[in-house]
Amino acid sequence: MSITAAMVKELREKSGAGMMDCKKALTEAGGDMEAAVDWLRAKGIAKADKKSGRTAAEGLIGIASNGNSAVVIELNSETDFVAKNDEFQSLVNSISDTALSTDGSVDAILAAGHPSGKSVEDEIKGAIGTIGENMTLRRSAKLSVGSGVVASYIHNAVTDRLGKLGVLVALESEGDAEKLAVVGRQVAMHIAATSPLAVTSEEVDKDVAERERQVFLEQAKESGKPDNIAEKMVEGRMRKFFQEVALMSQQFVMNPDQTVAEAVKAAEADVGAPIAVTGMARLLLGEGVEKEEEDFAAEVAATAKG
Repeated sequence: MSITAAMVKELREKSGAGMMDCKKALTEAGGDMEAAVDWLRAKGIAKADKKSGRTAAEGLIGIASNGNSAVVIELNSETDFVAKNDEFQSLVNSISDTALSTDGSVDAILAAGHPSGKSVEDEIKGAIGTIGENMTLRRSAKLSVGSGVVASYIHNAVTDRLGKLGVLVALESEGDAEKLAVVGRQVAMHIAATSPLAVTSEEVDKDVAERERQVFLEQAKESGKPDNIAEKMVEGRMRKFFQEVALMSQQFVMNPDQTVAEAVKAAEADVGAPIAVTGMARLLLGEGVEKEEEDFAAEVAATAKG
């Protein structure tokens, strides 16, 4: 039987599955719509794809490291309950490990081969069908150094590799690796606490800096100051802004009498070589995701009308 576009469209609407999966299901079922739905359900495809519209803002942050590289990923689920599931935790760990062999981008990780023999993307789809919640590999980051360490820190840890907030920081140095790792962990904990925008002020996103500048400029103008005075006010506020959002110029959480740059410099004597902080990554679970608010009154009303 010839499978038409209209049939594929109808099955997509019924099942929520993808176009190619629907076409294959209809082919396998000889064009029988209900049999095609059952085929999709048996494969776990309809179950997974029907859930793909649900907001996944819970889950876990996972970290893996290997030599001079480390990766941090965010695998989201719908509920915190699933994040406590051993199967889900094992999935996050296996994806983190797999990510180490990639460039660290989400697309590369999803396409990578999972230890199960499937791609990471297909492994996640399978887990959606088994566990019964939508899951999304939303963000990832990878840092590497030629010589030195990539230190990590997990906050609100479930295990030493899983938690709600993950940080990586890259330290280039020829010094003692163990002592360097201690310094790196302290800096990573600082990053977790202060959420800097960049390592140095020069690396702060120019668009972000310009928005701040425009706000400060409007504030200065509102104060009625002459333009030349307003400009000096803006410059002063911008210096303070960069000091507050750039890692190396922030007051070190472990010792507020020092900046992070000063603390790292002081640690060089113990490590036995110069230290350069070359990169950082900070992933907070669910950051930036708008969670759906359930309106139970509207839900009950809709059910009553049905």
